[in-house]
Amino acid sequence: MNELLHSLVKLSHELGREERQLAILGEGNTSARIDENTFWVKASGSQLGTIAETGFTQVKMDAILALVERDHMSQEEVQAIWPEVMVDPQQKRPSVETFLHALCLSEGGASWVAHTHPISCNAILCSRLGAEPFLRHLFPDGIVVCGRYPAVVPYVDPGFELAKAVRAELRRYQDAHGVSPKLLLMVNHGITALGRTMQEALNITLMADKWARILLGTYALGGPNYMPDEEAARIDNRLDEHYRRRQLAG
Repeated sequence: MNELLHSLVKLSHELGREERQLAILGEGNTSARIDENTFWVKASGSQLGTIAETGFTQVKMDAILALVERDHMSQEEVQAIWPEVMVDPQQKRPSVETFLHALCLSEGGASWVAHTHPISCNAILCSRLGAEPFLRHLFPDGIVVCGRYPAVVPYVDPGFELAKAVRAELRRYQDAHGVSPKLLLMVNHGITALGRTMQEALNITLMADKWARILLGTYALGGPNYMPDEEAARIDNRLDEHYRRRQLAG
């Protein structure tokens, strides 16, 4: 568990590096699954770039998933339940996005989750185009690292309500594509990377940032020149790219 938490701190520091412009102040949060019953998640108010091991809280998976089954929870109810879902109530209060992380670590099939607010991605997600520019690919490595298709949710108030929307999108995506997404785009909010490893969660985030920067550049020169869909599908299914995908994930 100590090694896992140490790696989660390392991931958070990588995401919080100031020059990367992925998250500032208390933005963003990270998590990692400990076992079937619990996971670590960033505590509310901690900063990714400077977080220490004490900036994470161990949370009960089943308790959080049971709460998501409710039709509604007020802000007051959410605040009141934190001691009940924490393994150690003496630890700091977990992030409001704990519900989101629980779903990505369970229904989303991830072991590591990185939620950030990249300036590049939000320049697009906060525009009138929303997530639409990300629905087709521009270059092969975007497909290899971020997957053939991103998942998308419209703007929903962060916390419990967002988690309900994410659960619906995860189930829709899995029904449509037969797999879980690697990249979740949240309009007017940010992105979430669903990784099998710490390195994969970081890779997805960095590649989404590159993807967004290239998209923004194309709009200055007449607009995106998307890859043909059949070429994108071919890249996604190439055996050598499957191998490279595994190597990159670590």
